[in-house]
Amino acid sequence: MTRTLTILATLAAMSAPAFAQGDAAQGESDFKRCKSCHAIASADETIVKGGKTGPNLYGVIGRTAGTAEDYKYGADIVKAGEAGLVWDETSLAAYIEDPRAFLQDYLDDGSAKSKMTFKLKNNTADMAAYLATFSE
Repeated sequence: MTRTLTILATLAAMSAPAFAQGDAAQGESDFKRCKSCHAIASADETIVKGGKTGPNLYGVIGRTAGTAEDYKYGADIVKAGEAGLVWDETSLAAYIEDPRAFLQDYLDDGSAKSKMTFKLKNNTADMAAYLATFSE
């Protein structure tokens, strides 16, 4: 019995990296909830025509937090960027799960706030993988 549990634990650990990456196709499907506030548009092309309540998400992966042009960010996301936060798939997935909690943790400041109040509880890695397809 112990050997079986050890083998199962080893197999689960070996398969974990396969689940670390998100499914961009699923993220694309889920993005319909995000487009009420966010667009995805390069200088040459509008990929998803969305709202302007939030920043344009084209090139968000690899961007310093709080620095998209033509968007007025809240003070705490700007502070996070100034403290070195550059979006990658992992940090973006954590942020969209609970933006306020993410900033409070990142800045070690229990009073930190985010202008983004929406929380995506499922498929956050998928959303980050989808947005990564629009990296510059």
